Amino acid sequence: MEKNLSVVFKKPKEAVIEEQPIPKPEKGQVLIKSSCTLISIGTEMTVFSGEFPPGSVWDEKFKFPYSPGYNNIGTVVDAGEGIDKKLIGRKVASWGSHSTYTVQNSEKVYEINTDVPDEHAVFFTIAQIVMNGIRRSGMKWGDAVAVYGMGLLGQMSVIFARLCGARPVFAIDVSDFRLDCLPEDPAIIKLNSSKEKIIDAVQKHNHGRKADMVFEVTGNAALIPSEFEILRNQGHFVVLSSPRDKTLFDFHDLCNSPSFTIIGAHNFSHPPVATPDNPWTWERDFEFFIDLIADGEIDMGRLISDKVKYGEAPGIYSALLKDRSKSMGIILEW
Repeated sequence: MEKNLSVVFKKPKEAVIEEQPIPKPEKGQVLIKSSCTLISIGTEMTVFSGEFPPGSVWDEKFKFPYSPGYNNIGTVVDAGEGIDKKLIGRKVASWGSHSTYTVQNSEKVYEINTDVPDEHAVFFTIAQIVMNGIRRSGMKWGDAVAVYGMGLLGQMSVIFARLCGARPVFAIDVSDFRLDCLPEDPAIIKLNSSKEKIIDAVQKHNHGRKADMVFEVTGNAALIPSEFEILRNQGHFVVLSSPRDKTLFDFHDLCNSPSFTIIGAHNFSHPPVATPDNPWTWERDFEFFIDLIADGEIDMGRLISDKVKYGEAPGIYSALLKDRSKSMGIILEW
């Protein structure tokens, strides 16, 4: 008899594979059998570490034991009341966890009607987050954009900024491995902040000017104030990461005096329904992302650092806790 095996964080810093009942879809739900899932080495590792301030949103939202994961590609194998049975057998993307089977509400399940590899489509949630952040930023053709942090969100921020016509785009990190994951493009300037002074490099490659826009994607709360150094007066600072700690922030020097615009860009600021002013729902961004892959405009393969069987997940999480500087997209195969 088939089992439903799931990754579970039993407590901080302890991940296991646990056998759970195969869930039954209720009204408006579908049952999905997973083919692959993607580990989020940002959010999931913050939860896994358990190191966040008491009383914070992190502390309130994530309780142990916890089932991680929100990037899932699989096939619909059953459907609850009110769901068209024609959906059974279709390949879909969902925010399902790392498990053999997952039940999801149908409105958060996206059909994949184009022939793209599962291991490329599984990055869709990362893409949705970044697409929403790009739009909220107000980015314009020709803007000079700097992105701090070259994890998955940062990589895609750079790629999408270029697709939007930003030039130059400064990719900033302390890891040469992560910088080397970026595509070769003369308009993408790769900067290692442990080896050079970022403000000098930005002005050197931008006609003596600072950046029009800065994206914070490191999640390092202590680093945030220094990132404003390269932003021009009245520029836009976009918080695309989810810092786990508090930031000591001088609102006069880092907001009022230079008249910066500071923008939060959490994935849940997507519009719940399409409107004429903003049609870009989660579903619309998903469709756009899949089209970009299918047309060869973006290559997600370059962001896959590991493909492993799901049983290796506990060891992967423990290793990431020690060092994630050489990791990018880690895919679990089910």
